[in-house]
Amino acid sequence: MTFRATHLLGIEGLGQDEIQEILDLADQYVDFNRGPVKHSDRLGGRTQINMFFEASTRTQASFEIAGKRLGADVMNMGVQASSVKKGETLIDTALTLNAMRPDLLVVRHPHSGAVALLAQKVNCAVLNAGDGRHEHPTQALLDALTIRRSKGRLHRLSIAICGDIAHSRVARSNILLLGRMENRVRLVGPPTLMPSGAQDWGVEVFDDMSEGLRDVDVVMMLRLQKERMDGAFIPSEREYYHRYGLDAEKLAHAKPDAIVMHPGPMNRGVEIDGTLADDINRSVIQDQVEMGVAVRMAAMDLLMRNREARPGAIYA
Repeated sequence: MTFRATHLLGIEGLGQDEIQEILDLADQYVDFNRGPVKHSDRLGGRTQINMFFEASTRTQASFEIAGKRLGADVMNMGVQASSVKKGETLIDTALTLNAMRPDLLVVRHPHSGAVALLAQKVNCAVLNAGDGRHEHPTQALLDALTIRRSKGRLHRLSIAICGDIAHSRVARSNILLLGRMENRVRLVGPPTLMPSGAQDWGVEVFDDMSEGLRDVDVVMMLRLQKERMDGAFIPSEREYYHRYGLDAEKLAHAKPDAIVMHPGPMNRGVEIDGTLADDINRSVIQDQVEMGVAVRMAAMDLLMRNREARPGAIYA
């Protein structure tokens, strides 16, 4: 195994070989999930706790299904009804959970760096399900698997990431992963939603969709992160859709076989035309959802293999 990590906190710490190993194993789990019996004992006897401090449908459900298909005992911690709401700190919550001796802890948190801090306080494997504007590693991995299966490769492609780049942890993780795999990455969006210094990230930056999408292989749309905005970043949703929402006219500037992606949830008629989102010839949005389960199964499987290889070690 080239994958040696004991936590999955971000793409930043992963090399090409480690990314490939996760995707190769995830490929096997795609076939497994399409079979008639979707149950393995790979994580039999293991305990997985999902702790989401932000609302989630796809990611939380995906991690829950992934754990159960691997045979783990899965608990979804209701943060809204937990002691966190009574004033307990994140560290105290982590120590409490650690005393229950879980094997896997899946965490989504609104503050960047919170998941890494928590990982320092527990002895189990921690998976980052999204922390603030920082990273969302399994989303980037499932996006990579979707691209690889659709295009037959994950290198030397031209990929446009469009929309609210400034507030998107999905964008950050994808920029890191796709750049590491030798792709040409473009960021497309209004200047108000483009991080300062983006030009220094090894990407091309555009504020015009026609130019940004010209001859790309992949168009990755992003959700407007309204919950992270503390001001007026766009004139109106109608104006945003006119200039930056993906429709057939804008997509025509991409390659004829370009695929369309979106991490969800989608704001139809704001970020993307609903008909285009449902076009089975161009859209791989539902494929992304399917790949998410397989990637999360692979990530948890590999983390447990590393832990089993070093029994009794302290990982915090």
